[in-house]
Amino acid sequence: MAVRTTKKAGPDSDYTVPGIGLEEGHGVGDILQMRLHALNDLQLTLKHAHWNVVGPDFIGVHEMLDPQIDAVRAMVDETAERMATLGVAPVGTPGAIASDRTWNEYSLGRASTVEHLAALNLVYDGVISDERAAITAVSDVDPVTEDMLIDHTKQLELFQWFIRAHLENNAGITASSGETTEVGAAAKAARTTGRRGNRLGRK
Repeated sequence: MAVRTTKKAGPDSDYTVPGIGLEEGHGVGDILQMRLHALNDLQLTLKHAHWNVVGPDFIGVHEMLDPQIDAVRAMVDETAERMATLGVAPVGTPGAIASDRTWNEYSLGRASTVEHLAALNLVYDGVISDERAAITAVSDVDPVTEDMLIDHTKQLELFQWFIRAHLENNAGITASSGETTEVGAAAKAARTTGRRGNRLGRK
C-alpha cells in the first residue's frame, strides 16, 4: 500500500483494528491523514467564500455554503476518529496542512457569487478526485474505511452539484467550462454572466 509521508502527532500505536495487519491498518491511517488535511482546508475555504461573496445572489449563496461547511466539519471529525481507531494519531494543526498539502492556497478574496462558485467548483474537483483515489487505495484492505470515504464522497459530489447548478445554463454548459485555475474560472464565469465583484483575490 502506497503511503504518503506526513508529519505525525506521535508514534503509531501498537494496535490497529482487529482483522487487519498492523502495517496495513497504519497505512490506511496515513492515507486518511491527507484526507483530514484536505477536509480541514475545504471547510476553511468554504467559510472564507461564505464571508467574501458579494452581489445580487449573495444571500442565497451565503446561506447555501453554511450547511456544506457543517457537513465537512463532521467529515473532519469522523476521519480523525477513524485514524485514531486504526492506531494512528491524527494531525489537525494549520502548519501541518500548509506544509503537507499538494494544492495551492485558495485564490479569491472579495468577489461576486458567480466568481466564488466557479472557483469552488474547481476546489471540489480536486477534493473529490483525491477522495476517490483514497477509496481505491483502501478498498482491498479496510471496507469500513472505504464505506466512510464513499459516504463522504457522495455528500461532496452533491455539494458540488449545488454549486454547478448556479453556473449551468439550460444547455448544460457551465459558465467557467474549460478553465483549470480558480482565477481563470472566476474570470470566465464573470464574463459569461456579466457579474463581477469588486476585486479578485491575492494572485
